Amino acid sequence: MINFLAAPRYGRAPMLAALLALAVAAGAHAQDAGGARQDQPAHAAKGPSGQKGGTGQEAPSAADRHGLPPDSTTRHTLELPGRTLSFSAVAGSIRLFNEKREPQADVAYTSYQLDGADRGARPVTFFFNGGPGASSAWLQLGDAGPWRLSITGEGAVASATPDLLPNAETWLDFSDLVFIDPVGTGYSRFVATGEEARRHIWSVDGDVDSNALVIRRWLEKHDRLPSPKYIVGESYGGIRGPKVVHNLQTRQGVGVRGLILVSPVLDFRDWSGSSLLQYVARLPTMAAVAREAKGPVTHKDLADVERYARGEYLMDLVKGQADVAATNRMADRVASLTGIDAAVTRRLAGRLSVGEFRREFDRKNGKVTGRYDASVMGFDPFPDSGYGQFGDPSGDSLMAPLTSAAVDLTTRKLNWRPDGSYHLLNDAVGGAWNFGRGREPAESVSQLRRALALDPTMKVLVAHGLFDLATPYFGTRIALDQLPAYAGPDRVRFAVYPGGHMFYSREGARKAFRDEVQALMK
Repeated sequence: MINFLAAPRYGRAPMLAALLALAVAAGAHAQDAGGARQDQPAHAAKGPSGQKGGTGQEAPSAADRHGLPPDSTTRHTLELPGRTLSFSAVAGSIRLFNEKREPQADVAYTSYQLDGADRGARPVTFFFNGGPGASSAWLQLGDAGPWRLSITGEGAVASATPDLLPNAETWLDFSDLVFIDPVGTGYSRFVATGEEARRHIWSVDGDVDSNALVIRRWLEKHDRLPSPKYIVGESYGGIRGPKVVHNLQTRQGVGVRGLILVSPVLDFRDWSGSSLLQYVARLPTMAAVAREAKGPVTHKDLADVERYARGEYLMDLVKGQADVAATNRMADRVASLTGIDAAVTRRLAGRLSVGEFRREFDRKNGKVTGRYDASVMGFDPFPDSGYGQFGDPSGDSLMAPLTSAAVDLTTRKLNWRPDGSYHLLNDAVGGAWNFGRGREPAESVSQLRRALALDPTMKVLVAHGLFDLATPYFGTRIALDQLPAYAGPDRVRFAVYPGGHMFYSREGARKAFRDEVQALMK
């Protein structure tokens, strides 16, 4: 789930241009200093408050008073079509320290390990979502975890009952799973007072250091360093993922077999207000939405639009608005591809922003498209307004059921009861995030190149949804096409499925994606 591009959902002015102008953060390292509270043996947390200490015990430190309770280990059996999975689950945390061995933060995780497997040979996969400020609940409860919440159809409304059901498409058949909530998301929290820890960890490089360290500490804590390791990042996870992999390779001493990116953003340079590539990247998605309104659409059906976007459209964009013939030609073709009125596309010189498309696509009926999934329609609450004042019908409605399901899973099924609130999507994290300063916006293509060059056996799978306007698939396709020959299609697989940012909400896409992942891990 992505959040930094979604400011309009909260009624704020769009943040995109400001964020894209910022450069990669100068990171400060989240030092290990020995692990998570000396790594007490995992056991079930007792009491609803999750408080530590008690009568006759030494008074808890300030960090422990603010921290998370001891780990909880539970055992489960899952009945699925054609098989039964028995596994252990751990809901717990890993504590991060600074260079002075002072506690900084507790990072929560949920892990699932299959019973009876050779853990030295069995893959283990680490997941994180994006934001910055999103917990891992989308990937855990929407896609790969043992239990799944329906986040489409009747399940994609705010009042939906958050019933968790056995997930027939869980990845637990072929990999153990670890879902990580970066600091400020889920139950993860700072235990240090003051602003220094926040400035360090809530930055591009500090976030990478802390998440790579959590992965290494989990591997040590659970004796899994010999296991084949995979990293999954969604949305802003496209920035985080390649950087974490390279950090693991070069600073943590941990090799990674494969990187899986879900609806990623890889390079903010392509999303600045002056970039012509942003219009090229969005056009096939907008055309896909228009065609989906008339019938089912696959990625192959967009080949003609991709050719036009790379070719004549880009050439006419480069000519600029001073060339009236080129601009009108481009505007009229965009109108025919997207279904937007030609008077609008001419007014906008063939350059459709996400907001303009979402409002204009079905304006006659007072509806707007989703941003995470533009094939989802919802009512514009202020259709007579001179400017857009609408949320995201494909994303906002998921906040309530996903939050409730995540809390129910953690406290009831996994018997871990931290105090404080669970943050599915913490807007404060994105607001405080340090994207850095300088001339180079955050990007991860450089680290992806380095990671692939360093380990010629590492493979990458990048997956997108056709109808995603938050991170359009064609922008990623263009970025991947610039990789050197050593990162060809045999090592970097690109897949596009019908669906949106969370394409795995659709059953067919979820099954196909699972098959791709399983093939990658063989």
